[in-house]
Amino acid sequence: MSKSGTICAGMGGWTFEPWDTSFYPDKLSKAKQLHYASRQVPSIEVNGTYYSSFKEPTFVKWANEAPDGFVYALKGNRFVTNRRVLGEAGESVERFLGSGLVALGDKLGPIVWQFAPTKKFDPDDFEAFLKLLPERQEGVALRHAVEVRNDSFIVPEFAALARKYRVAIVYADHAKYPDIADATGDFIYARLQTGSDDNPDCYTPGALDQWAERANIWAGGKVPADLRRADPTTEAPVKPRDVFIYFISEGKVRAPFGAMALMRRVSN
Repeated sequence: MSKSGTICAGMGGWTFEPWDTSFYPDKLSKAKQLHYASRQVPSIEVNGTYYSSFKEPTFVKWANEAPDGFVYALKGNRFVTNRRVLGEAGESVERFLGSGLVALGDKLGPIVWQFAPTKKFDPDDFEAFLKLLPERQEGVALRHAVEVRNDSFIVPEFAALARKYRVAIVYADHAKYPDIADATGDFIYARLQTGSDDNPDCYTPGALDQWAERANIWAGGKVPADLRRADPTTEAPVKPRDVFIYFISEGKVRAPFGAMALMRRVSN
């Protein structure tokens, strides 16, 4: 068995006007941007699926555009997570998962369910939501992650629920949102959101070195000792985990370069 999981670093999306001149080659048509971007980084987080509905032909197109080994992380649709009672989201979950995304095949990475900062932790209702997340869709294995943005989730009970349903907790490097590093699933998902356009590689060289070290620790099966956990008394099993890290929001102009710089630093 491999002693380390695969580390994939990427950015959010591939369409962003400043990238037309900062990232993409001169005169590259927008129709060819995905083809180019998917050959510079091993993964991209798709934010569009949070706001809009897509159909199977679109996922087929994305799969065909990207090279072997590339993976897309998809944001779960907002109609699932932006509701008062999460346990009533079953129909919306089924509609999203049945929209054709399994056409991505082995290029389907984690599905990220993102919650608003106003959404507080309700153990019963959050468990009702986790019960709605299937392990497979039309024979394709699914990997789920949850990004919570309220400090009420920084409790052992939240980590215990995520472990019970083998769902990853997104680690958010953010100025305001909670940072929770418990390893609760079979993979790690981190969103780096404190970069700057003033840094050529989004984050400073020192910060990138630190994140590369953390990524290697995660991939090797452990949790970096310097990151906060919701349940510091429970140790996750030490086993190789794939690691997905995305440069998002702050420093977005330089996000692709941050992902490429991190990939040059990691062991795989």
